[in-house]
Amino acid sequence: MDMQPILSNFALILFVLMVVTGVIWCLDVFVFAKQRRRAADAALAEYDKRTGKLTADGIKVDSGNQRAAIEQAHLRQPTWIEYSGSFFPVIALVFVLRSFLWEPFKIPSSSMVPTLLVGDFILVNKYAYGIRLPIINKKVIEIADPQRGDVMVFKYPKDMSQDYIKRVIGVPGDTITYENKRLSVNGKPVAYTPMDDYLDDQHPVYHKQFTEGLTGVSHRILNTEGKRTLDLGAVENFPNREACDYSYDKFTCIVPPGNYFMMGDNRDNSADSRYWGFVPDKNIVGKAIVVWMNFGNPKRIGGIQ
Repeated sequence: MDMQPILSNFALILFVLMVVTGVIWCLDVFVFAKQRRRAADAALAEYDKRTGKLTADGIKVDSGNQRAAIEQAHLRQPTWIEYSGSFFPVIALVFVLRSFLWEPFKIPSSSMVPTLLVGDFILVNKYAYGIRLPIINKKVIEIADPQRGDVMVFKYPKDMSQDYIKRVIGVPGDTITYENKRLSVNGKPVAYTPMDDYLDDQHPVYHKQFTEGLTGVSHRILNTEGKRTLDLGAVENFPNREACDYSYDKFTCIVPPGNYFMMGDNRDNSADSRYWGFVPDKNIVGKAIVVWMNFGNPKRIGGIQ
């Protein structure tokens, strides 16, 4: 069974559950509880009338426990109301936290190695780039814009049901050039410092590893020897495609207003803006801030650079 459609609509599922349980809870507080109270009062009045008559006839009645049992039976919530009332605050809390504050994700691919590994559980700050309405993802409060070097989660422009994670390379107005596996931003070459080769745990392959100083944000990136700078055959048609100029070992893109240019840190093993285009602001989900668990490697826990 493909879980992606379910996971991609999890916010909608939570919202529906919150509304349904919330409506039931409100109806119980303002309608059903009062109805049960009136029914209990009527039953108690009838019981008191009957026991009063028995007492008048000289029959002793121990009414204490019976009266309490009658009241409790009439005031007891039906199971479906009881469960709705119990789940509503929990669902509402999860919905608010997940929609406006933080959302967990699991890394499914190696496109961000060595920064993020397959199996990393990360936490994404949902308000770093503004407050957005859940479900429709419309920004209603401006806070900050993505910056070069940020690791950002966004909706894949080709399929909005999929969440992608890449690094912000270019912001609106930037001119991004990638030549011989080296970046230049607005005509200024990005600094690279060689590091020891990186051994991929999932594949017995060594990659060339560098520290990339993207406008003051240092992070590690990988290059695979033998792979071309660009696979021209994989470049798709995308909105604002005319803003990019491709050649055999080089491309240059001018980032359009309201868009961002994204790349994976595993440069030769990442499908990103080089191939499927720019990421509109409306697709932004949030900023990845921390790895909070990796069951195969607990030492992975920590901040994301």
